[in-house]
Amino acid sequence: MTDYPKFPDYWALANEIAMYAQLKHELGAKNIDLVLSEAHESLRTSLLKIKSLEIDSELAKKEPSKLEDIHRLRPAGPRRLWDRFEEDAYVQRLEGGMLGRFAGCTLGAPVEFWNVERMKSLAEENGDDFPPTQYWRYVPEPKRLRYNISRVEGYTRGGMDGVPVDDDIMYTILGLLIVEESGIDFSTEDVAQAWMKYLPWTWDNYVWANLKATVPATEAAEKDNPKVQLINASIRADAWGYLAPGNPELAAALAWKDGILSHRRNGLYAEMFFAAAISAAFALEEPIKALEIALTEIPEECTFSQNIRWALKYASSVHDYKDARAAIDQRFGCGNENFMFEGMHPVHSINNACCTVFGLVIGNRNFTKVIGETVAMGMDNDCTAATAGSIVGASIGKKGIPEHWYKSYNDIVHSYLVGHSRFSITDLIQRFTKQAQNMWNQHSGKPVR
Repeated sequence: MTDYPKFPDYWALANEIAMYAQLKHELGAKNIDLVLSEAHESLRTSLLKIKSLEIDSELAKKEPSKLEDIHRLRPAGPRRLWDRFEEDAYVQRLEGGMLGRFAGCTLGAPVEFWNVERMKSLAEENGDDFPPTQYWRYVPEPKRLRYNISRVEGYTRGGMDGVPVDDDIMYTILGLLIVEESGIDFSTEDVAQAWMKYLPWTWDNYVWANLKATVPATEAAEKDNPKVQLINASIRADAWGYLAPGNPELAAALAWKDGILSHRRNGLYAEMFFAAAISAAFALEEPIKALEIALTEIPEECTFSQNIRWALKYASSVHDYKDARAAIDQRFGCGNENFMFEGMHPVHSINNACCTVFGLVIGNRNFTKVIGETVAMGMDNDCTAATAGSIVGASIGKKGIPEHWYKSYNDIVHSYLVGHSRFSITDLIQRFTKQAQNMWNQHSGKPVR
């Protein structure tokens, strides 16, 4: 995984071109626009050549995107772990999973993509533990707005009033809205309509543009979209695990209907994998077992599966966040958080999934250790810690999560979804429970499609 092409420093070159163009203009030079146009056209030609390159046909056979083909290539698995829906047990685990997601996301959000040394310095400045064992005491730019709604200080333990806004939380709620409005047998087109109705923006900007150009929902990911294997789908997995508890096959199938809107191959498998893992966690005591079961819902030989198996196998050598991050950097060549293209992209689904796996292995059922160690690894650490928190939370239930992680939520989730400035956590729990019961009643004993 480390043999990525070596990318020239296009950013530095482009900046130098721009600066010289400005200087030459100031000095009265002519034909600057012509030279700049030629440079731009040269880059566009290179882009078209890269897009036209043939892919590995044998690898493509191992990584299909149609659900029936995915099912054909997955290994044997339990498919279903619950034989009945017990509401009281479900609610306790749902509260754990949801609060776990909120806490992991909120802890990681103000230090998203910070390198390890910078986070350690902040902890030392604050007099806090590192890896963190509670929310940050202070983070820089406390008055800055995230998503134009929540001030950064709202993610700290002294300034928190409700779950501050983040896309990693909004997509979980959006999944619930989709099922409430379109039914438990919703379609990918229904997902697209929900995006257009509720999202003011999305990181999946290529898909967003395609939908606005009336490209069909099932084709929107395939047109001019280089993000099909990034993390953007896996952060949408939780709703499907919550709605299909103890039924990892169904959870993965629901995630497929959501993920196929924007992702293909390994990006799609990431959402299916984590949905299955969260679903399995409702029926298990050990988070790692949930990960192992989730591997049976995606193609056995796909790149994502191979790397998750590597992480699980290598985990015996990982004792803390330092070991984990060193292993990930070495395997994927992704030690640069500045979004310069060096190795695997820092928001790729695979390398970040391995962070989540390592966090769960290190912490196991210790919630604080799971999310603290995961955040300390860096990378896209609000996403990775949110997913890790959701899985361990569903395994241990609300009773297993220390109260300091959720006592300042005050039953509020702040939102940027159109028409919804906030949600009640109590109400979300009730609504998820109702839809999960509906899902169970309709799909109990039926094949997954």
